[in-house]
Amino acid sequence: MNVRTLFLSDVHLGSRHAQTARLLDFLKWIKRHARPERIYIVGDFIDGWKLRRSWYWTDDCNLILRKLLSLVKDGTEVYYLAGNHDEFLREFMRDFPLLEFGSVHVGDEFIHETADGRRLLVLHGDRFDLVAKCARWLYHLGDVGYELLLRLNPLVNFLRRILRRKDYWSLSKAVKHNVKQACNYMGDFERFLAAYARERGCAGCVCGHIHTAAIRPLDDDFLYVNTGDWIESCTAVLEDAAGNLTLYHYGDHLMREDQVDNEADERDGVLLTGAA
Repeated sequence: MNVRTLFLSDVHLGSRHAQTARLLDFLKWIKRHARPERIYIVGDFIDGWKLRRSWYWTDDCNLILRKLLSLVKDGTEVYYLAGNHDEFLREFMRDFPLLEFGSVHVGDEFIHETADGRRLLVLHGDRFDLVAKCARWLYHLGDVGYELLLRLNPLVNFLRRILRRKDYWSLSKAVKHNVKQACNYMGDFERFLAAYARERGCAGCVCGHIHTAAIRPLDDDFLYVNTGDWIESCTAVLEDAAGNLTLYHYGDHLMREDQVDNEADERDGVLLTGAA
């Protein structure tokens, strides 16, 4: 598959609920089959809030960093954007608005031009969340509540299995979605973000922050793209060589086809070994 650009956000390394094994698997697939020209990490890659409260860093966290660095070594440009959970980076960016480390670029926002010539403003988006901006204590309280809901998910689904409800249902995702809808109604996150992007001369934006993946047009054909998260949704956005954007869910048909191919290769290898 030809992937020109990969956008992902809200990995939250340092959180016990980060889906690091899935992300590592996805990055291995990207490196093996796509090797994009650019990767945008659209904020909240490292969860500084969680790490300040209790240190939690696994081998998979290290392997994810190593996999990204190996892509850089292969020629991929990485653009790292600060979010509200890794806002410690913004302290450095007050003096250095754009940090360059070879092929790794660190900033608060970037403008990406797609293969078909569209300008997209890439930023995390927390500055357009009125709760995060005007009532930080409430936002931190909400973060603690979200953590509790994530811990309750296994119990809720255990009870659902007893009731013969086999499909997985996320209590935390349902509650957060309803809360975010209320916040969007009060603060109109998407409208203010779109207005800011238009002021920058962009025809669309790519953001994260609210953990709700989407690719859809707003008013005047403005393209709104949200990359989702790697806590529950496990989503990313891919741009192909023609400039088309696709919302990718972990384990979708592309990875499943790759798994089938690998299994077939392994079977062939066994047969060849046996024949020898």
